[in-house]
Amino acid sequence: MPDRVKLNIDQGVAEVRLNRPDKLNSLDMAMIEAIVAAGRRIAEDNSVRAVVLSGEGRAFCAGLDFASFMEMAGGSDGFGDHPLFQRGPESPANQAQLTGYIWTELPVPVIAAVQGFAFGGGLQIALGADIRVVSPEARLSVMEIKWGLVPDMSGTRSLRHLVRLDVAKEFTFTGRKVSGAEALQIGLATRLADDPRAVALEMAREIASKSPHAIRAAKELLNRSRFVDDPEGLRLEQEMQMRVIGQPNQVEAVMANMQKRQPNFSDPE
Repeated sequence: MPDRVKLNIDQGVAEVRLNRPDKLNSLDMAMIEAIVAAGRRIAEDNSVRAVVLSGEGRAFCAGLDFASFMEMAGGSDGFGDHPLFQRGPESPANQAQLTGYIWTELPVPVIAAVQGFAFGGGLQIALGADIRVVSPEARLSVMEIKWGLVPDMSGTRSLRHLVRLDVAKEFTFTGRKVSGAEALQIGLATRLADDPRAVALEMAREIASKSPHAIRAAKELLNRSRFVDDPEGLRLEQEMQMRVIGQPNQVEAVMANMQKRQPNFSDPE
């Protein structure tokens, strides 16, 4: 994996840190490939129970490295055959979209810790997380319109479920920047924190202390239930409950509570 991303896994918590602080963690091809590689590495590790996404330095991610983008266009008749826009059989997302979508695909919760800038593709990566802890002074923007583009890194799939459609349209049409405080007010942020990374890691450790089978089932249930009607949603609840009830980790949760001790959960196989 290129050094554009740092990946550390400790006691069930995977921390993914974008590592291009001199460029505000902006996205060039190497960064995009490293983010996707980190997500795939985590997907293969059943010991991971929660993930924290953050950025080194003053920004979470300032979006596309436009100089790199223009270099990609040089001497080309278009971008249609560029690796960024290729997709494999394992995901409906292309390589660029996977930077945000891969966190949705992971079976475990993902928490984005956002400080400084989260612009364009950077915001779309954060939107792929299940939870966003944002500093009050952070600045978030759907910035693609500045470059005459539309959001195309999976962010529209998440944005439409977090804010009203008219709000999503305003952000997309104008590229307006919002503070962390406004992001919380409108639903882009889950929590505010002066130190988002510290709070996100604390939250991830708490999640990692719970039954991993129940956590995975809960994420799948909540993600799938957004797209179905009540009868199907109720069926999904039962399906997920039957998947975990009576299983060793569920029994361990009950026994640990009754015996007033810390549970000892096993990782999924």
